[in-house]
Amino acid sequence: MATNTLEEYNAVINACKDLFIRKTQDYGTAWRILRPSSITDQIFIKAQRIRTLEEKKVSKVGEGIIPEYVGIINYSIIAMIQLELEESAPMEIVVDEVEKLYDLKVRETRDLMFAKNHDYGEAWRDMRISSLTDLILMKIFRVKQIEDNQGETIVSEGVKANYQDMLNYSVFALIKLNYPES
Repeated sequence: MATNTLEEYNAVINACKDLFIRKTQDYGTAWRILRPSSITDQIFIKAQRIRTLEEKKVSKVGEGIIPEYVGIINYSIIAMIQLELEESAPMEIVVDEVEKLYDLKVRETRDLMFAKNHDYGEAWRDMRISSLTDLILMKIFRVKQIEDNQGETIVSEGVKANYQDMLNYSVFALIKLNYPES
């Protein structure tokens, strides 16, 4: 079984980015109004819906889990951008700058994934998609706890690392859904 992780990862991200940029062209950066806790809750809603669809096997609104994973990826990137923008940053950011910020967060997160893949040997390829969903939900609960503690941790990684993991788990799920033979 040959794997093309870089190509598969990039294909998933390119589809997510295309949607993100088109929505930015339509709506601007309205997401800038969201506080970190609101972004976390948006990701929670999407992950919880995926889990519900995995368990019930039926969608009453006609959309499956793929758009929800795409949403988790894009909201995770929004969260990482928001975490690093200065409080004085403008609400509206031009599309070209948004694209640069998006690409930077993806690059950082993809680099983390390849470092972890080196150590874990792409174990995610043998995981069930439902386990990836559960890991995303666990990461959300961790972020919520850190947010409830005003960002204070004793020994834990911060929220950015959790958003990066949620993004990568979502990419893995989409790779497994889009490339089941790999």
